[in-house]
Amino acid sequence: MPSSDPVRRPMNAAVIVTLLTLLLGIQPITTDLYLPALPTLAAELGGGVGAAQLTLSALIICFGVAQLVCGPLADRFGRRPVLLAGLALYTVASTGAALAPSIEWLIAWRALQGAAMAAAVTCGRSIVRDLFEPQEGARVMSRAMAGLGLVAMLSPLAGGVLVQWLDWHAALLTLALFGAATLAFVGWRFGETAPRRDPAATQWRPLLRNATAVLAHPAFRAWVALLSLTYGGLFLFLAASSFVFIEVLGLSRVAYGAVMASNSLAYIAGTLLCRRLLAARGLRRTVRLGAAFSLCGGLGAAALSLAGVHTAWAVLVPQWVYAIGHGIHQPCGQVGAVGPFPEKAGTAAALSGFLMMATAFGIGLWLGGHLNGTVFPLTLGLGAFGTGVASVAWTLVQRHGEPAPRAAATQAA
Repeated sequence: MPSSDPVRRPMNAAVIVTLLTLLLGIQPITTDLYLPALPTLAAELGGGVGAAQLTLSALIICFGVAQLVCGPLADRFGRRPVLLAGLALYTVASTGAALAPSIEWLIAWRALQGAAMAAAVTCGRSIVRDLFEPQEGARVMSRAMAGLGLVAMLSPLAGGVLVQWLDWHAALLTLALFGAATLAFVGWRFGETAPRRDPAATQWRPLLRNATAVLAHPAFRAWVALLSLTYGGLFLFLAASSFVFIEVLGLSRVAYGAVMASNSLAYIAGTLLCRRLLAARGLRRTVRLGAAFSLCGGLGAAALSLAGVHTAWAVLVPQWVYAIGHGIHQPCGQVGAVGPFPEKAGTAAALSGFLMMATAFGIGLWLGGHLNGTVFPLTLGLGAFGTGVASVAWTLVQRHGEPAPRAAATQAA
């Protein structure tokens, strides 16, 4: 890396994995930490279940749309300035959300929060493509995803305790502290990784040309279909689980936090399994095996509920199986989607993230009108997504999912 650039600092493997854990972990902590507060928000701020769900849906759709902006900006100006600006805005928005006096203000601040965190996640995915070939990148990503799983495991536990003993304001204020800490780490340790800056990346014609080229690539479409479906099942669980476990099945908020933590442990197990499978089987065969977990978990949840078994364990155990599959698909899918585009990694990461979040936004809107005091919206939906994941993993990914390697890999300093 050119020494004349003051922001290009050497980064060892530990710094890279820590950086990716923080950048990618900003998404689960932003969604999971306040999940135990959703029923409380609906009661205290008014608006009912639909308005409480909108605090999550607004965050998700703004997160998705903003990635379409952050990706080209990261290709144009580099990863570092986009990260610094995005994390500063995230910290401000998180503080505003914690102090929101009404549900309308909370929705607005959460929307801005989602837009700001897009910078972190888009740049995180781009950094992996900057530094590694696809298969090695998937192994690095699986390590970061294990750290992300730890963040996701602790978030609902911490959120349950904060809401139980303090209030929902404290849970949202914790996000501001996380944003500030991540901003400090990026400013201190992150060295620019973009191989080159593309001055045309934010111009309309090249932007459309780049986006068209990415969307037309069969490998991108295969991996994004997989990512959208596997994340769709996870988001369905995230968005519906507090109402199902707390209001339908009668768990306390702290017990619900433990449920969510156990789901994250299953996800971490999936990322560890992913790393082993990648070394032995490669990208596509790893995903093929992961799809078996997705299918069994989804259909298991649906079958038990249809059989009349409506207990916390009957929902949770199949979800653990699904989460193991998700821990395999996420590292592979995120790297596979950007793998063919070393010079357009920001654009590819942005488009894949937008399509995933568009799927989640649709699920959030659907749930707002279909949560009906039973387990069925969650369990039958999980069955549908598990079936969809397996269908894509066993067809499109097997045909088109092996990204072509670069001629020369860019290695971390």
